[in-house]
Amino acid sequence: MNIQSLGGTLSEQPRALRQQCTGAVLMIRPAAFDYNPETALTNKMQRPAGAADSAERARSEFDAVVQALRSEGIAVCTVADTAEPPKPDAVFPNNWVSFHQDGTVVLYPMQAETRRRERRREVIDAVANELGFTVSRVLDLTHHESEGRFLEGTGSLILDHVERVAYASLSPRTHPVVIEEWCKALGYDAVVFEAFDRNGVPPYHTNVLMCIGERFAMIATGAIAPRDRQRVLAHLEASAREIIEIGHDELEHFAANMLELASWDEALGDCRAVVMSAAARAVLAPRTFARLSACTDSIVAVPVPTIEQLGGGSVRCMIGEIFLPDA
Repeated sequence: MNIQSLGGTLSEQPRALRQQCTGAVLMIRPAAFDYNPETALTNKMQRPAGAADSAERARSEFDAVVQALRSEGIAVCTVADTAEPPKPDAVFPNNWVSFHQDGTVVLYPMQAETRRRERRREVIDAVANELGFTVSRVLDLTHHESEGRFLEGTGSLILDHVERVAYASLSPRTHPVVIEEWCKALGYDAVVFEAFDRNGVPPYHTNVLMCIGERFAMIATGAIAPRDRQRVLAHLEASAREIIEIGHDELEHFAANMLELASWDEALGDCRAVVMSAAARAVLAPRTFARLSACTDSIVAVPVPTIEQLGGGSVRCMIGEIFLPDA
């Protein structure tokens, strides 16, 4: 991918102007969605038992998420994937690119070679043309691939944009050297920790075990290594958010793989919507759901069973946030 890297440094915005939630997103409509055995080596949430029409089912699920977001007033830039070369995970664009409020675009080093095919200039051009995102610089971290170091976007990094903290659970797809470079370039502090599923395997991405919204943080506390747990919780508590703890059962049903987005309502004015999968909604205990509901304006749950089963990712993984540069 030939994208020119521009110079420049991140301008320090006043805290009050930092956006935690955006009302504009990127989504890639899949052309060749399928179970990817290459990514399954590190993603234990993938399951290969698919149907003959899995690709078409995935497109239907994708369309339902787009419709749900637009019904909430979210601006969705959809880009069609190309059939060749096949890109079975193209529906998860947040792993290879991110768009920041100062106009920075970050390109990320991907572990699987099949996923590196997803990086396309026309996707960035579509975001610029449809949503008015002005690119001020490109931070290209893909050179780390040749050294076996990876950082898969907002799958690897859970970002507290207000406090400028990047949370990252170490895994084969999340390398501390790349985290350090990212934080230095973007002006964030890193909170790096270890976590494990019930079988002792690191979750492939941080965004399957935690989510940060404007007024809440949901986290699978028990998955975090005991020596790191209190340190992570202390940083979250310092942000004055409501800490909603979940367990392994919820993690395994993608309950933390959610995203809060910004919208506007004639009656409410500025408002917030949490989007998640129907499976995530179903696994949340009534008290947990009530606490989450008290921290946002609406909750949108959409079924994406094919994408969850074959792709091992859920609704949050499908959405690339677009933080439009300040006027």
